[in-house]
Amino acid sequence: MKKTILIVTGMSGAGKTQVINTLQDSAFFCIDNLPLALFSKFLELLANPSGELGSLVSLGLDLREGNLDEKFPEVLELLHKSGHITKIIFVDASDDVLLRRFIETRRPHPLSPKGSVQEGIAIERRRMALIREKSNFVIDTSNFNIHQLKEEVLRHLETLSLESKMVINIVSFGFSKGIPSEASIVFDVRFLPNPYFIPELKELDGRNKQVADFVLKNEEGRIFVEKLQDFIDFLLPHFQKEGKAYLTIGIGCTGGRHRSVAIANSIYTYLKEKNIYEVNLRHNELKE
Repeated sequence: MKKTILIVTGMSGAGKTQVINTLQDSAFFCIDNLPLALFSKFLELLANPSGELGSLVSLGLDLREGNLDEKFPEVLELLHKSGHITKIIFVDASDDVLLRRFIETRRPHPLSPKGSVQEGIAIERRRMALIREKSNFVIDTSNFNIHQLKEEVLRHLETLSLESKMVINIVSFGFSKGIPSEASIVFDVRFLPNPYFIPELKELDGRNKQVADFVLKNEEGRIFVEKLQDFIDFLLPHFQKEGKAYLTIGIGCTGGRHRSVAIANSIYTYLKEKNIYEVNLRHNELKE
């Protein structure tokens, strides 16, 4: 029986344990911090027709297993060869947030137990870079509480059954708050006329028709959206051809409330109407 295997990995302090707990609540058989010396035994259990592990399996891996970064390509290849559906969730957060979490909990960093936490974070980020690049889902927990993280994990689980469709996430954000770390492509729309400086539009956001018309129907906005649509139409099939299952497009303006929201909504609608991809939309700086 073909199984769904979710590898959960990422930066220490980013929330990997909470992700695994959510998967366990969602009927996954979860194994955290499996020693790679036992990986062959894990493959045997996957192949066992008695189905001891069930059809949904989560495997937590991180650099507590010292040579994970060196062995990961081999682990991934063996899982792909096993014929099961294998996806990788990488849990991340900004360096500042990770540092604050370690300070608040007074925990040493696993890669720098007697040194500075900041140094440990830098070492881990460097060693995890290739694994992050190969991941299907990157979850940035910098601005999430536990409940929001659970909702995000459950949202990603819904995409697992959509094997034929590439998942496109459109995210609006404000450069003043930082670029979303999960973004594969970022478009800066701060060159467009800003509704913030129009008194009657200032307190509204890009979901409002007046604001959207202001952003999209002036000459710069109209031409930009046309060119952006053409670029996306060119780009996405090439990503899909290379086996990319998940892509996040970030669209940013200064505060993340007006221009980026209007453009993100426009691109979301454009891609949704094509019905080629599974498209999601998120506005980082707006309270839904």
